[in-house]
Amino acid sequence: MADAAASSRVFPATIDEYPRIVDFVGEKAAAAGVPQKRLPHLRLAVEEAVVNICHYAYHAQSGKIEVRIEHAGGEFSVRLADNGVPFDPLTAAVPDITLSISERQSGGLGIFLIRRMMDDVHYERRAEQNILTLVLRTDT
Repeated sequence: MADAAASSRVFPATIDEYPRIVDFVGEKAAAAGVPQKRLPHLRLAVEEAVVNICHYAYHAQSGKIEVRIEHAGGEFSVRLADNGVPFDPLTAAVPDITLSISERQSGGLGIFLIRRMMDDVHYERRAEQNILTLVLRTDT
């Protein structure tokens, strides 16, 4: 994707920071013309991904999350990169949402929601980084 409009920022990977990250992405998305009805989906997907990074990527040590926004070619993408333990969320088992809450295993719903709300989701491990990219098409 070309860098027609790109922006990047680094945040501490702490749970206290996730609202700032979500707001950063939401502001960039609104400015890029992401349809108003899609903004809550984007914000929730980013929140779920960031909270997972904050809880699981760094264990006891502190870390950072690089958030890179790109808008080009009818797509708005959010790339979340961390140097935490390797983890591909796209390999996680899909939760059985037909079961009652008491029958369901805990966890996995956030990743399920991300996949449902985004038009595309990519993961790669490159240069000791987890890179999760969330994509919304803006021309639909």
